[in-house]
Amino acid sequence: MFKQIKQLFSSIDQQDYDIEQHDLKTAVAALLIEVMRADNDLQADEQHTLSLTLKKYFDLTDEAVDELTEQASASLDDAIDYFQFSKQINNQCSAQQRIDIVELLWRLAYSDGELDSQEEYVIRRVANLLYVTHEDFIAAKLAATKL
Repeated sequence: MFKQIKQLFSSIDQQDYDIEQHDLKTAVAALLIEVMRADNDLQADEQHTLSLTLKKYFDLTDEAVDELTEQASASLDDAIDYFQFSKQINNQCSAQQRIDIVELLWRLAYSDGELDSQEEYVIRRVANLLYVTHEDFIAAKLAATKL
């Protein structure tokens, strides 16, 4: 699964790098950050998982992760809903890639050792916006708990 997500982000046409990939990175990072913020308790485990996830799947340096995190946080602060982020993902990702992103959200939620009901609520809302079926939503949750 991780290989597929990595391929998704590396397969985007280099010519469109500045526009589309940047938007996709920001969208995914913003949704990850929203899950992390959902329980109003920013834990070191979650922040570490966020950094590792962004670094691994987007092939970013530590500095680029920090910059992306700041940009995504600012975009999230200005947003009134998740639609602007889910739209970018829906426009650029296949159904399987969207399921994989939901699994990443679950992994982040579980990274501190417990699942808060607000984290689950955010993931459920995002999954609906990404047109992930309930069956795939549950499968992604189960897959995230197995590692």
